[in-house]
Amino acid sequence: MEVKIKDELTEGRGIGNNQKIPLLEKISYGLGDTGSNLIYTVITTYLTFYFTDIYGIGAAAVGTLMLIARIVDMIDSPILGILIDKTNTRWGKSRPWILWSCIPFSIVSILLFMGPELSASGKMAYVYIFYIAANVLYAAVNNPLQTMLPSMTSNIQERTVANTFRMFGGQIGGLIVNLTLLPLVAYFGAGDQQKGFFYTMTLFSLAALILFLITFFNTRERVQSVSGNESIPVKEGLKAIRGNFPWIGVSLFGITYYTMYIMKLSAGIYYMTYYINKPDIISTVNTLAMSSLIGILAIPFLTKKYSKKALVITGIAINIVGQFIIYMAGANVSLIIAGTIIGSIGMGFPAGLLFVLKADTVDYGEWKSGVRAPGILMSASGIANKLGSGLGAAIPVWLLAAGGYIANQQQTSAALQMISLSYIWLPIILGVVAILIMAFVYKWEKPHDAIVSELEARRVNNNK
Repeated sequence: MEVKIKDELTEGRGIGNNQKIPLLEKISYGLGDTGSNLIYTVITTYLTFYFTDIYGIGAAAVGTLMLIARIVDMIDSPILGILIDKTNTRWGKSRPWILWSCIPFSIVSILLFMGPELSASGKMAYVYIFYIAANVLYAAVNNPLQTMLPSMTSNIQERTVANTFRMFGGQIGGLIVNLTLLPLVAYFGAGDQQKGFFYTMTLFSLAALILFLITFFNTRERVQSVSGNESIPVKEGLKAIRGNFPWIGVSLFGITYYTMYIMKLSAGIYYMTYYINKPDIISTVNTLAMSSLIGILAIPFLTKKYSKKALVITGIAINIVGQFIIYMAGANVSLIIAGTIIGSIGMGFPAGLLFVLKADTVDYGEWKSGVRAPGILMSASGIANKLGSGLGAAIPVWLLAAGGYIANQQQTSAALQMISLSYIWLPIILGVVAILIMAFVYKWEKPHDAIVSELEARRVNNNK
């Protein structure tokens, strides 16, 4: 498929490879992920604890729910990608989905934490409906942020910078949640955690809605097909996947990375509460986990000298070092904090680069097949992220159930071992696997900048 550059801001005039994205647009792009994480961080970090210890659902049932919801997500992501590629509006392909989905996503996220008094089976039906709905709508809001990136500019470094704004914005959202959620729950709930979670989530969801709208109105899609926002047939779009080995590597890495990342987030509150008996440091540790901001902010500078692949491997290795420090710390809070900061800085490297790597595979797919299909490629690789997220959320609570975990009680040694396995050892093992994937699976036939140059030459020839 032929491709040209189109810019809404300049009334369709062609823009070359050295195009710069305006600062306001980069900030607005980042605010979209701030809004996403105001909701997503609550769900990934606190929802399993909310279900087991506040809403009174068994750990094994929660684990099954987490995985089933992600299986549904694995179906909705490629469907959404196909719909994005078929979308044809004056706003582009991806942006309108943010506008259409942000209001229902905010409403469903509030209802997820409403916690109505129901029978045991009624509670299960309620959480299944609203947790799955929240995940589907999250994909409808957040996936377009991913698919937009390769359409905002063809400049490799500008993409990296724009994605850094997005990742920074997302981390700010997570930081706000981890700093304020538990104090807000205590304030709004006045002793009733159920009520506190509901009102806090209402506040976060309304704030997220405003940020999504800012993103929609202030961003642009520029790299488009020669006929504008034309629909891409599914069969045609799938050609961009065939033989796209960088995409395969990024997808496998995504499964491993998100399993590791979400597993540690989900297990952290149990580790602090039951394993080291220091629930008062939960907010502190979760807030310091946002030290990944340091790694993310370093990315635009480091990518000028080092390859993205080398930086991702280095970041995962640093995170493994942090994990070992936390293990050796025992109940020593200072060492736990040190290990958390070190590991989180390392995690900032893959966090800041994963979606850039995914966007790069759009260029590779176009170069290899002649088809530019950002919706299908980005959303299909999103299947890996969803699978990893589902496993990362499900495995810790399944292990808790296997260890005989009982909420709000002193835990058995078997349950404590399962908590340690989820928080310390499995993330280490998965980190090693992630490094091996990046080292031996993620490979390009020629340098990315050479591929982009070839694509630019094709566009110039097609526009003559």
